[in-house]
Amino acid sequence: MNLVDDPRSAPSLKWGILGPGGIAGVFAEAVLGHTRSQIVAVGSRDYDRAERFATKYSVPTTHEGYERLVADPQVEAVYVASPHSEHLEHALLAIRAGKHVLVEKAFARSATEAQQLANAAREAGVFCMEAMWTRFLPHVAVLRGVLARGEIGEIISLSADHGQWFAVGPEHRLLNPLLAGGALLDLGVYPASFAHDLLGVPTAVHANGQLTETGVDGQVAISLEYEGRAQALLSTTLWAKTPTTAHISGTDGRIEVAGDFYRPTSFRVVRRDGSEWTFDRPVDGGFQFQAAEVARRVAEGATESPRITLDNSIEVLRTLDSIRAQVGVVYPGE
Repeated sequence: MNLVDDPRSAPSLKWGILGPGGIAGVFAEAVLGHTRSQIVAVGSRDYDRAERFATKYSVPTTHEGYERLVADPQVEAVYVASPHSEHLEHALLAIRAGKHVLVEKAFARSATEAQQLANAAREAGVFCMEAMWTRFLPHVAVLRGVLARGEIGEIISLSADHGQWFAVGPEHRLLNPLLAGGALLDLGVYPASFAHDLLGVPTAVHANGQLTETGVDGQVAISLEYEGRAQALLSTTLWAKTPTTAHISGTDGRIEVAGDFYRPTSFRVVRRDGSEWTFDRPVDGGFQFQAAEVARRVAEGATESPRITLDNSIEVLRTLDSIRAQVGVVYPGE
């Protein structure tokens, strides 16, 4: 049973953090605690905020403004952790400065923006990847092996949900259309990317949902169709903490992924003949696996990861674009 490589075996990479928010803190803890890489600089429009982050995580250099961060010669790769609405601008800033880039999910607001990022990264010859950390986790690697061996036969259906309850006001990034808020880009991207990873690009997308008072998607139910008999049923909501589990059912059995399916977790394989087994190997953190992937690919001179190529990220956003259109969400400036 193959697991992913130990993140500590990856080469060292010098990171700069663009946007010192909560998700950047999770990334910093994982990199510093579980890899050989370093965080050498942090940048924010708010210098005090960046300084607090630098103090907490012992980052040696603080920059006021993102231009200074990407221009810092000691920074080899930039982790873009700003709101979805800013991903395109900030990632382009880093790419044009010749830096490798890891962009928080969702990769951009739309497939059009994602294509712009991909084009820029390819032209510059730098590594660029969406920070869809789930694809690099041990349980997903083992799960993919189960499917590849045909242990549950032909996949017939996949289901996955991601719902969280948030006590936030209308100005918060999750509800603010100016910041590309809504359930889809923040939460729904996980089940959508999971379905893309295991089933590929859907041939048809069906969705319905409800909007928040601010006009972003608060809740969405999604059905994806594929060539053959496979289908995916996905859901996401900002209004309730759902089980956040995933199930893959095939002609010879099923896989039950425990919540939260997108984090390090366990799964159970139940075969039609009555036999079953469980994968359960606890992992501390989780972001270290994607950080290690970037370090390895950069060291070998690659500009993309085969686990989530730039085209993969564009395809997922194309699906999310279709869902948003059907639900009736349009971001300012689109």
